[in-house]
This record gives sequence, structure tokens and C-alpha cells, in this order.
Amino acid sequence: MEWMQEVDAYCERLGPGLWAEPLNALTNAAFVIAAFVMWRRVRGQGLPLVGALIAILTVIGLSSGLWHTAARAYSGALDSVSILVFILVYLFAANRYFFGLSKGIALIATAGFVPFVAATGWAFAQLPFFGISASYWPVPLLIIAAALVLRCSSPVTARGMALGAALLVVSISVRSLDASLCATLPIGTHFVWHCLNALMLGWMIEVLRRHLLARPMVRR
Repeated sequence: MEWMQEVDAYCERLGPGLWAEPLNALTNAAFVIAAFVMWRRVRGQGLPLVGALIAILTVIGLSSGLWHTAARAYSGALDSVSILVFILVYLFAANRYFFGLSKGIALIATAGFVPFVAATGWAFAQLPFFGISASYWPVPLLIIAAALVLRCSSPVTARGMALGAALLVVSISVRSLDASLCATLPIGTHFVWHCLNALMLGWMIEVLRRHLLARPMVRR
């Protein structure tokens, strides 16, 4: 891979240059704003893993901002990796605190995300519309499954997870429409994905925060 190769991946980008995707670039501020809001809510509460997720959310905003300005292969990789790290850290937190697994088992269960995405992502890639965001669709599927498992033991957390999954389904759908709407909507829809995804990720951090505060014993 040529790491410095220019990439034209979104409807809004019509040429080279740092500001060829102004809406896609500027809306990454939504991630930073969501991180700041959550930092204000969590500070002083002794929740280091939640703090780590807030830091990663900030990195997502910065990485995505670089991706939509520099538009190089390396910046696209940074964007994808930062999102993956957030998912893995959140999965570990869910395994550890929502389901009460030991640290070792929680890590093993988190590692299972890779083959899960490989299998389900391949399946989504075979479907019209879903294929363009095939690597993302397994995530709301996993969140919905977790919500169903938690519906009896932690109903409030389960409802929060279900809302997060619903937000993500709408968010990914909007992302998937970007290229197909270029002819009628030249600015595309990817910038809406940023806004919805920032809201969803911030909300998922809030779900974890509330769960930990409501059940202080699970933090041990």
C-alpha cells in the first residue's frame, strides 16, 4: 500500500486539497464535543475505563478530521484503527462490567470480535446496500444481542444499549447512502454519519457510566 496515496472516497470530495470536503471535515468537531460533554459528566467519578473511552473518542474526531482533509491512505488507516480501538475497549468493558466476566475471560471474549466481524461482515458484503458498510453492520447486531441478554438482569442498561443500536443503524444507513446520492445531493450524506455517530458513541459511554455508578460493586 502507498501510504501517501491520495484517496477520493466520498461524494463531497471533488478534487485535491485540504478543504475539498468542508462538511466532512468540520463535522468531526461533533466527536470532540461529545468527548468534552462526557468528560464533564465523568470527571471525579473514579471511572478510568470510561475516561479511556472518552480519550479514544477524541482521537476518533482528530483522526477522522485528518482523513477528510489530508485524504491519504495513512489517514484513512488511522481513522479506521481509532474506531476499532474504541469498539474493542468498549467490548472489554461490556464483558467485564455488564456480564461480570473475569479480566482474562473478558479479554478472550473481546478477541472473538475479530472472527465475528470476519464472518458477519462477509455475509453483509453479499447484500445490496449493506455491502458498502459491511464492516460496520456487525456492530449494531452485537449491541442488540447484548441488549437482549441484559434485558432481565439490567433492564435500564439493556434499553440504553438498544437505543445505541438504533442510533447506529440510522447512522450506518446514512453513511451507506453517500455514494448513491451524489447525482442528486452533491454534498453527500457522510457528514450526517459523523454527527449521528458522535451522538451514538457519546451515548454508549453514558450507558456504561450509568451502569457503573448504579452498581459500584461491579467495578472491583
